Amino acid sequence: MAIQRELAARVIEHGATDHAQWIAGVDVGFEGAENRIARAAVVVLNRANLAPVDYAIARVPVTFPYIPGLLAFREIPVVLKALEQLATAPDVLIVDGQGRAHPRRLGIASHLGVLLDLPTIGCAKSILCGTAKSPTNTRGAWSPLVDRGETIGAALRTRVGITPVYVSVGHRVSLKNARDLVLCCCKNYRLPETTRWAHRVAGGTKIEIRNS
Repeated sequence: MAIQRELAARVIEHGATDHAQWIAGVDVGFEGAENRIARAAVVVLNRANLAPVDYAIARVPVTFPYIPGLLAFREIPVVLKALEQLATAPDVLIVDGQGRAHPRRLGIASHLGVLLDLPTIGCAKSILCGTAKSPTNTRGAWSPLVDRGETIGAALRTRVGITPVYVSVGHRVSLKNARDLVLCCCKNYRLPETTRWAHRVAGGTKIEIRNS
């Protein structure tokens, strides 16, 4: 917790992603007896057409116990190993998890961003802390995610009639830029294509990489 508070003070909550070309999705899961093996999939997409241009999968033994609020310490080692294997360095990471929307303002997206000094965004399927009103039922509508009087993220409607996702700053992006980029990466589904591709690769789907 002390490490999280120290790193949280280093998070930069501004920055633009307008010129980012390579957008990566990150997914972490566990396998084996008692989930003792961590598995990470990272897929890099071309922002222009949201087609995959590179991907990597890594597996490492889990060395940190399961403690709510400290899951990044279990997951980050395998993510770093997967990132090392990429031939295409991402300009931005969209992480399936929280950024600032964390009790100590350092979810995995923020933690990774500070360690790598790389723009990162948290895009989660559920709320970890705070509350948000349901945004209006139009694509792109959003409402603030607030905890203890502080705006820590946004509930973002990516599809009409579908539950919103919860976007928060990871590092070196503004909340507006984070919302805009997540929405840009959402085509016909609730989740951004970055997350969808990372889920599929993590599950064993083989993808064809074309020059994009």
